[in-house]
This record gives sequence, structure tokens and C-alpha cells, in this order.
Amino acid sequence: MEWIDSYGLSLATFLPVAGAVVLLLLPVGADGLLKLVGTVFSGLALVVGVLVVARFDYAGAGEIQLEVNATWIPQIEASYHIGIDGISLPLFALSLLVSFLCMIYCWFHIPEPGKTKAFLSLILLLETGMTGTFVALDLILFFIFFEVVLVPMYFLIGIWGGSRRQYAAVKFFLYTLFGSIFMLLGFLAIFFQGSSFDMIALRNNPPLASGTLQNIIFVGLFLGFAVKVPMWPFHTWLPDAHTEAPTVGSVLLAAIMLKMGTYGFIRIAYPILPDAAMYFGPVIGILAVIAIIYGALCCFAQTDLKRLIAFSSVGHMGFVMLGIATLTDRGINGAIFGMVAHGLITGMLFFLAGSMHERYHTREIAALGGMLQQIPRFGALLVYSAIASLGLPGLAGFWGEMLALLGSYQPGGGLDPFLFRILMIGGGIGTVLTAGYLLWTLQRVAMGSIPEKFAAGHNIPDVRPLEWMAWSPLLVLILAAGVYPKLVLGVTDEAVQTLLGAFGG
Repeated sequence: MEWIDSYGLSLATFLPVAGAVVLLLLPVGADGLLKLVGTVFSGLALVVGVLVVARFDYAGAGEIQLEVNATWIPQIEASYHIGIDGISLPLFALSLLVSFLCMIYCWFHIPEPGKTKAFLSLILLLETGMTGTFVALDLILFFIFFEVVLVPMYFLIGIWGGSRRQYAAVKFFLYTLFGSIFMLLGFLAIFFQGSSFDMIALRNNPPLASGTLQNIIFVGLFLGFAVKVPMWPFHTWLPDAHTEAPTVGSVLLAAIMLKMGTYGFIRIAYPILPDAAMYFGPVIGILAVIAIIYGALCCFAQTDLKRLIAFSSVGHMGFVMLGIATLTDRGINGAIFGMVAHGLITGMLFFLAGSMHERYHTREIAALGGMLQQIPRFGALLVYSAIASLGLPGLAGFWGEMLALLGSYQPGGGLDPFLFRILMIGGGIGTVLTAGYLLWTLQRVAMGSIPEKFAAGHNIPDVRPLEWMAWSPLLVLILAAGVYPKLVLGVTDEAVQTLLGAFGG
């Protein structure tokens, strides 16, 4: 197992892109072979990831482990520096798992036959970019992985998306590219002040004294990460991208890609620019609560089920940002838990929405109904995932939101308790609204009578075996994390304490 220390993270990150290269060498029409090769390479990456999880020393989760630091571009002092700690480990594992489950799902759900090679290659390239983001410890390396995901997601939406796919793809690309420009400028400014792109060195010795320059650089990083989250008011690309993307594109976007923005705040912006993080903490908290309430209210107005799930992500990621803004161990632990829970639950909801559209050829909520009667197993999975999303105790959605609200009661870093207690009330209102729109949606989609056009002469299949294979790990983890939250919090807590050292404890 010692080889895992030196090569584990690199193998887990780059095996998928190696699989994409192999796919390009295979014949175009051999769909079965293409699916097999894609699944094998994604599966091998997951196996290596499991070995990394097993090798990880949980007693020292606050320290960087399995670290590799090699010279890469000496002219600009950029290095191939990767490693993992208790903050990045859950997201690293989530990226590998969800990507593999998407490959399994693709055995039955390739959007357009004849383009299997390109579709699977883009998913594998996307997996490398997402996984690499969570292990990179050099700012330039992080930026490259962060940007790699734009190209495959752009094509997944633009080629295999819905009727407005080109508009959604261009909007997604322009928004994220806009934010990335400011993020890169912020990275360069940090380098000019600290003469290093190394995240750990910059965290241990922040290069900037508090003041205007640190605040300006933080704004640049904020724009880059906030667009990716996405925070209100930078969220408008998300509903369009989700609505038009193919099913696995929506799953990967919701489950993994949004977390790259929140992870960037925790890994880079907050520890390297701690004074600016405290200065802008109230603003971030206010924007987070606006997102929570706004996202929930928008969900009440949606008629398309997939668009409703997309707007729900705006609210759920608002809870994550509220937890980060509190600068407390409860809040930040809750934020990381919320990222993992959102990845599991919303990924599952988008799987269901995609399969529902395939069965009924519509996502219009008004056209659906009686699902628990017609396809009871599928309807039960929809109910299970929806009540997990609304934060029912005992399921994964509960803990992240609760800890974010608890952290708001007594924020750290010298933040104003009065303001954050008001924000806590706003977040609490958001949880009530979330329960309202999800229960109302279940009433219309899962309950009631079967619509006439689907009642007679339509053989709507229930959950298929391959769908069970793709979904079962998510369903089990949603319950496991809800019943035993230490599954995540036991990994993250020590690393969060290390992070909070930059803010005086």
C-alpha cells in the first residue's frame, strides 16, 4: 500500500483522462466496447480513491497527507503540488463515486446513439478536472483543474442538451469565464506579494497585511468562486444550464461542480486572506440568506421539475455559504457536510428527473401525477430523495443546515452576533419554505390520480436493474450520513480547527 502515498492521488485524478484518450482510439460504432472501457477507467479511479480513503490517517486529518510536491514550471515557481486533508477527502471521494455512477447510468441512457465516444470522453475529462481541483495545492495547478471542467460541460450542454441548449451553454461558459478572469488576477496578486503559488505556504504565512489591497484581492477571488457556487446574484446561469443539460451533465454539475466554488473559499480565500474574510463576512452571510429565501420562492413558481431542482440548489448552497461566513467550527463543518449532502441528494434528484422525462416525455409538474400508484418503487425513491432535500432529521440534508444555523447564533472572527442571529432567523424561514415547495411538489407528482394520457395503454417501467446499480450507493449514503453524521464530521473537524487557526481559534 505504500505506493498509494506517492501515486494514489495522481492515479485517481488522471486515470479518467487516460480513459478518454483510449476511447478516442476505439471505433466509433462499438458502443458496447466504448461504454465498457469508460466504465473500467472510471471504476479504476474509484478503486484507487477507496485505497486512498483507507490509507488516510484520520487521527491527523488536520494535516496534508499523501503529499506530492515536484517542480513543474520553475520559471514561474509553479509546482505539481497535490495532497489531501480532512476538508478535501470527502469531496475527493464524492467526485470519484458520482462520476462512476454516471458511467453506469450511461449504459442505458446515452442521449444520442452514434456519439457515444465523444459523450463518454467528455465525462471522463470532466471527472479529471473536478477531482484534480480537490487535491491541488498549487494555485496555478488549481486554476488549470478549475478551468478544465468548463470545456467538457460546455459541449455536454451545447450538443446533448434540450431545445435551448446553445443559449444555456454559452451563458454557462461566459459567466464562469468572467469569474475566472478575476480569480486568476487575484492569484497573480497573491504571488506578487508572497512570491509563491503554494497554498500551504501561503496559509501558514499569509503574505498580505490587513488593508485595502487584501480586500481588493479577496473581491477578485470572491467573484471567481461565487459564480461557480453560484451565489445570488451570480446564479442566473444555473437554472438554464441544469434545465438544458443531459441527465448526467446535471448530476455532475449539481453534485460536484458547484462544490468547487465553496471549496475554493475554504481552501484558498479564507485561510490566505483572513482579515478580508472577516471584513466581508457579513456581506457573504447576507447574500447567502437572500439566496436561501429567493431560491425557495422561485421553486414555488416553477412548472418544470428539473428547473425546480435547479433553483433548490441555489437555496441549499446558500446554507453552505452561510456556514462558511460564520467563521465557526460548527458553521464550517456544517458547510462541508452540506456540500457532501447536497451532492448525494441533488445528484439523486437529477437522476430521477432525467429518468422521469425518459418515461413520460415531459417534466411539466402539472402533466404528472399518481406516480406512487403507477411506478411505486420509482415514486418511493422520489419521495425519499425529496424529504432528504427538505432536511428531515435522520437523513443527510438535516445536519448541514442545522450546523450552519447553529454557527450563526454565535459567529467567530469578531463578527456581529446580532446580525448573524437575524440571518439565522432568515435561514430558518428558508427551511420552512423549502419544506413547503418540496411537499407541494410531491403532492402533485407522486400523489393523486394517474393522468388520463398515462393511465391506459402506457407501460411505464418501474426502476430498472441498472438504475438500481447507479442509484443504490447514493440512497445508502443519504441514510448513513443522516443517521451517523460522524461519517463526515469525524473527518472534517480537525482540518476545520486548523483552518480556524488563521482567525484566532
